[in-house]
Amino acid sequence: MLLQIVTLTRPGHPLGDPKEHTVSTNQKKIILSEQDMPKVWYNIAADLAVPLDPPLHPATGQPLGPTDLEPLFPRALIQQEMSAERHIEIPHEVRQVLHSWRPSPLIRATALERHLDTPAKIYFKLEGVSPSGSHKSNTAVAQAFYNHAEGIRRITTETGAGQWGSALSQAGAVFGLEVKIFMVRGSYEQKPYRKLLMETYGGTVVPSPSRETLAGRRILAAHPDSPGSLGIAISEAVEEALGRDDTHYALGSVLNHVLLHQTIIGQEAMKQLEIAGDDPDVIIGCHGGGSNFAGLAFPFLGAHLRGGKRRRIVAVEPASCPTLTKGVYDYDFGDTAGMTPLTKMYTLGHDFVPPSIHAGGLRYHGAAPIVSKLLNLGLIEAQSAGQVACFEAAVQFARTEGFLPAPESSHAVKAAIDEALAAKAEGKERVILFNLSGHGHFDLSAYDSYFRGTLGDVDFEPASIQHALAALPMASRG
Repeated sequence: MLLQIVTLTRPGHPLGDPKEHTVSTNQKKIILSEQDMPKVWYNIAADLAVPLDPPLHPATGQPLGPTDLEPLFPRALIQQEMSAERHIEIPHEVRQVLHSWRPSPLIRATALERHLDTPAKIYFKLEGVSPSGSHKSNTAVAQAFYNHAEGIRRITTETGAGQWGSALSQAGAVFGLEVKIFMVRGSYEQKPYRKLLMETYGGTVVPSPSRETLAGRRILAAHPDSPGSLGIAISEAVEEALGRDDTHYALGSVLNHVLLHQTIIGQEAMKQLEIAGDDPDVIIGCHGGGSNFAGLAFPFLGAHLRGGKRRRIVAVEPASCPTLTKGVYDYDFGDTAGMTPLTKMYTLGHDFVPPSIHAGGLRYHGAAPIVSKLLNLGLIEAQSAGQVACFEAAVQFARTEGFLPAPESSHAVKAAIDEALAAKAEGKERVILFNLSGHGHFDLSAYDSYFRGTLGDVDFEPASIQHALAALPMASRG
């Protein structure tokens, strides 16, 4: 591995003052030094020409105020949620924890490029190096820190495939917090080792829907065999948090402050690509709620909004839960029981229960309000992909690059391969950047199903979406 010293001279760059940066590179992997980890989070709301639609109180339908959120979140996170400042300082205590794995590597997929025989250059940000194995730790550490600083002793949350629950359990152990996770039942049954990892970190895991909450009992009464959904699990976690003074709720995606915390990914990638001498034409991320997609894409998009280069930015979601590609742009609840604020977003309806797929982290009826606004404005694009095609791409990637993608991340892998093949067909060079948001080491049962030929594409019922959309809250009708 060749070590070199690269001097960057970019005054005023948010990552810090110009200095010498130690970088290891063999023209394939670019690793920044610890001092190059961002010192600020980037808030894209500061660069939007059109303001976000305000969140509404679930009971009154009136715009939400900061005090309305205090039963659920610490004040510092509420301020970040509603902030219009471009840069928000990352606390020293958070940076200390993140330094154990950040900055994360940026890797050029040269073996995959050769395999595809494409003129495209393919880069991926490797976020599976965190203790929990995914990008989710970037916000879990921050949320645990702010809750601890406010004297909170206990946090409830939901998790789909288990990456978020694992991340928050580990962050809770760092800051001495109890963590209770309502895990979507379909994933709870598919991924027992994720449950064990959460328990190893000290988390308590409950399959959702459960009989521990009123929301869960109502679902089970109507649908005893319900596979659950993120919307249902959110309802259960919020209900329990509201019932105890020592407990707050933490969300792993969707909300502004969560996406904010993930922007360290894109900021690092910008610096790494500058060192590589490349500039992406296409930026890709898988999409469920929006956190890993936003974390990579927002810093690049912000540069465009301030007068820089415009790039194609693509969110890829499962065909079985097509929120961005088939949903409507309207106010809706973030949870099934209707306890969360109403936000303007692309939604399939809060009653919609997506079919069970192995990419459990992408089975969400809604999308982040900021991502939704950007899609509505035409600043990003969205596409969907089937489960089998995504696993085909993941295996192709693993056999060339050696990294096993999480099922969620496989959606971004597939889109990157499609872009590289399109460049080949056109005979044009193209620089592609995607986020490998997590590893698939706890998803080997899904790969086993794929190799045995028992993994199939799962279609949603159009009538179920129509029924859910018909139940959108009246507050959204103005």
